[in-house]
Amino acid sequence: MTSSAWAVVRRIILFTCIVAGVVVLPGQSRPSADQIPAGWTAEQVKPIGYSDLGGHGGAFKIAIREVNNRWYLYMGHIWEPGFVIVDVTEPTNPQYLKFIPQPQDKNTWAIQMTLHDNLLLTGLELQGGGDRTKPFGEGVLLWDISDPVNPKQLSHWKTGVKGTHRNVYPGGKYAYLAASQPGFDGNILVTLDVSDARNPKVAGRWWMPGQNVAAGETPDPWGTGLHGPLVMEGTMGYVGYGPYVVVLDMADPTQPKLVGRLQMSPPFKLGTTMSVHSATKIPGKPLMFAASEAGGGGGGCTEALNFAAMIDIKDPTKPRLMSLFPVPVPPKGAPYSSFCDNGARFGPHNINHESHSPAVEKQGDLIYLTYFSAGLRIFDIKDPRMPKEVGWFIPPTPIKRYGPPSKSKLSTQTEEVAVDRRGNIYVNDRQWGLWVLRYTGPGQSTSTAQ
Repeated sequence: MTSSAWAVVRRIILFTCIVAGVVVLPGQSRPSADQIPAGWTAEQVKPIGYSDLGGHGGAFKIAIREVNNRWYLYMGHIWEPGFVIVDVTEPTNPQYLKFIPQPQDKNTWAIQMTLHDNLLLTGLELQGGGDRTKPFGEGVLLWDISDPVNPKQLSHWKTGVKGTHRNVYPGGKYAYLAASQPGFDGNILVTLDVSDARNPKVAGRWWMPGQNVAAGETPDPWGTGLHGPLVMEGTMGYVGYGPYVVVLDMADPTQPKLVGRLQMSPPFKLGTTMSVHSATKIPGKPLMFAASEAGGGGGGCTEALNFAAMIDIKDPTKPRLMSLFPVPVPPKGAPYSSFCDNGARFGPHNINHESHSPAVEKQGDLIYLTYFSAGLRIFDIKDPRMPKEVGWFIPPTPIKRYGPPSKSKLSTQTEEVAVDRRGNIYVNDRQWGLWVLRYTGPGQSTSTAQ
């Protein structure tokens, strides 16, 4: 082949690779996958891929997107303000692409992510335990991700107080924020009009009675505050609004109306937004899932009982507790008979929440729930009266500490989980990178993608 003909071939190959989203020249190959760390334990779950995220440990909330047959994860970080983008088109070979810094003070948390179509929202808030007398970023940043690898910031909406926590953008005109607001005790629900993403505006607000202290309301004796995110089905909204499980009429998103609520704490764990942390609607069924978030240190073993539960909402005006999930137990051979005795934070945390995204597996009979030192736990709720554990995965004991020095034990602390519609499970940990898992037990995804 002549040099001129070979040049033409090279240009054709390069053009084809660019269209596919991967620039690979002849003689080159995709970077090899990071080695899966040894020492993990599991039952009916297997790790198939791992990424150390280019050294950016401590990833947090996960949003998933598919564009032109390529799959991307966007993940906030707990130790540094910003987010990473990872290509997971080949789940066995996740490719760290870049870290997008959000120019905020280290007193800022930038851990929250939600997206739909070409719009990404990232939350900013005062870091947990942070100093309000020092500079910090707050509110929500809106990004154009029409180019999925090169986000462009469009705007910055601010609360005027401490920022936002678990937000959701299900597409369309409105995003729903768990936001602090002047004069209110704890975060409330803010409906944000993002139809002009360069100029977002508040379209509505809703709060639990007692939060508007500036208007003279008497605070709830048990404390209250919205963790989020709001989960929508039709014109109804479902949310954990500590210490309550709440059902809202969202027919007019600018004027939500309370339909019903169920108080979970007491007797369960108190702590405003942590008392009912995660909540979701089971699609097509009169059921909700709800769980608390375990506290730090010894977690659920040094505070009132944490819980994960099924809620009956046949009568949405009167939700009722239906069942409680079994408490995870350590694997055989562990040096302790209870996770309470391993000296690390233990209890429920996050679920596969971004179900509005077409790239995310829709909520069915499996609940994926992170449990800090107990790793990822998978529960079957086919019979909602008797949820049962059907699988679990625990990363190995960390060998490196990310973030500032701490007196707490260096331990597995599995934080977040997301599942794509191919059946790939993504989890991260405060002291590890990104794990890609597959569930191998009964009721697993019917997807053929591995």
